[in-house]
Amino acid sequence: MTGQTPSPLTLSSFWHDLPREGKLLLSVVVVQFLGTGLVLPFHVVYLNEVRGFPLSDVGLLLAIPPLAGFLVVGPGGAAIDRLGPRRILLGTLLMLVAGGTVLAFAETRPMAAAGLVLNGAAFGMSWPATQSFIATVVPAELRQRYFGVNFTLLNLGIGIGGVVGGVVVDVDRASTFQGIYLADAASYLPAIFLLAVPLRGVAGRPVHDESGPPEQVGYLTVLRRPAVASLMLLGFVSSFVGYSQLNAGMPAYARAVGEVSTQGLGLAFGANTLVIVLLQLVVLQRIEGRRRTRVIAVMGVFWAIAWLLLGASGLVPGTLGATILVAACASVFALGETLLQPTIPALVNELAPDHLRGRYNALSSAAFQLAAIIAPPVSGFLIGRHLGNAYIGVLCVGCLALGALAILRLEPQLTPRANGVREAESAPAG
Repeated sequence: MTGQTPSPLTLSSFWHDLPREGKLLLSVVVVQFLGTGLVLPFHVVYLNEVRGFPLSDVGLLLAIPPLAGFLVVGPGGAAIDRLGPRRILLGTLLMLVAGGTVLAFAETRPMAAAGLVLNGAAFGMSWPATQSFIATVVPAELRQRYFGVNFTLLNLGIGIGGVVGGVVVDVDRASTFQGIYLADAASYLPAIFLLAVPLRGVAGRPVHDESGPPEQVGYLTVLRRPAVASLMLLGFVSSFVGYSQLNAGMPAYARAVGEVSTQGLGLAFGANTLVIVLLQLVVLQRIEGRRRTRVIAVMGVFWAIAWLLLGASGLVPGTLGATILVAACASVFALGETLLQPTIPALVNELAPDHLRGRYNALSSAAFQLAAIIAPPVSGFLIGRHLGNAYIGVLCVGCLALGALAILRLEPQLTPRANGVREAESAPAG
């Protein structure tokens, strides 16, 4: 069906148009990320309150995964282009099983560090491997839809897992934490089975042009290709003012400045998940056929509004109003997420030739991870020194700069097709 116009977007039409391989991949997303949701909110509690590691050591331990992911993403991208995304993705899933199992029994710091290294390295390679695999089996016309629906299922799994984990764990019973880490490890087994059995013949080694000598392409060469450097800069900025702050700066600001309770933070993250699950399909319908760069610019506006709402929570600290404002921040941010997740991955894979998808997606992953490493110290510095207004100002300016970067720098470097405007393909010549 490549080259054909997809059906109008509904869940049934999307599922009908999707190839068998894509259907199989989507069928395990909720289970896989349900395991992630089980453990994601409880790493600090487990390592500090259950295993007894000092908070200073826990902070260092939790810095290991993003660092490990950043260090392996370059070699991982090259390996994807040599060996194919399926083999690399299968390897990362096996590493995640091992990492979760090690963490379940991590009674010492070195053992915990080993589990976190496994998880971090696996996640660092799994993002480009997954994106490359999807781009291999899902036609270009459906990728934006696929990435959006995949993001919805991912958040649904994390949300369910977080609720279940909160009910199950008990800091006085280490076995409950061991149970959720082992369940997280087991959640990857269905995906491993799919890749090892029904999808074993899919997304193998990329086929190269045999008419000439093999093309030797490094990351610097890829970055010099049209629009790539601009797209990677866009990914870095969106991660710095976006996800990296949602996971680190937003909770820190809400607690230190807004004086919001931990239950209030839980409410905010629950609202974030709910908005994504309810609105992603609606948003996909609205952005279909529109310029992706303009969609990203709108996302920047939504995120700026979200951070202003967070800043407003500091005007009424310790009140119900502060809790509501933080929940509103997370909800508006989620609306921006529904615009981001279908667009940037689709742009990356629209630009990438088949034999370089690993490197393109690895660069995209590295941009996001580099921001994830830099952002927490920056937010911690500003919030810790009572510069909350400056922190909110930096984020708002960054969000607006994101939109300007998308429209003024990236858009002129893209063809209409790469930018999501499918109508241009059928426009009459002359």
